[in-house]
Amino acid sequence: MSGHLTLKTKNGFTLVEILVVILTIAILSTLVIVYVNGSQERTYFTRAKAEFSTIENALKLYVAKNNDYPAEVTWGLPAGLTEFIAKDARGNILTEAPYPGSIYDFENWQIDNGSGDLIDTRQISIRFCPNGGAINTCKFPKEDWAQNFGVHSALYYCIEGLCRPHNDEPATYPGYCINCPNNRAIGT
Repeated sequence: MSGHLTLKTKNGFTLVEILVVILTIAILSTLVIVYVNGSQERTYFTRAKAEFSTIENALKLYVAKNNDYPAEVTWGLPAGLTEFIAKDARGNILTEAPYPGSIYDFENWQIDNGSGDLIDTRQISIRFCPNGGAINTCKFPKEDWAQNFGVHSALYYCIEGLCRPHNDEPATYPGYCINCPNNRAIGT
């Protein structure tokens, strides 16, 4: 029987083989978790853009009916918009914004343009901090554009005027405008 090779059968796996399988599973699990978290943030952002558009359309209908914008609301949407916004599958009207712990905020401000002229400004914002809350109570998105956010920062949608993250803050205060040309992320 010279020249014939015989194969020995093993009973089980070696320690190295088991460690390689565990390492491979750990790496794949990490990649899936990172992808799912990133996908979730993209979903929040996409939903926010769609809901901003819905709210803007409701505001247009409100103005057509009432010949003026509704009054500003602190941390919420004007009650008068409810007739123009369809209810979701659960029968709710937009109140909470897409990001966990966030809320919509309709702003109807007059902002000084730097020359003493007051400019009517209307925007819809998503606030990530409770009204009057400290920075440690805020729940900011895990996005590059939100890295320098402060308590008055916002993701916002400009309807008209000199939009900014907050009217009590300078125009350079950190925020992210979804529809502002050439001025999406400020304060970064």
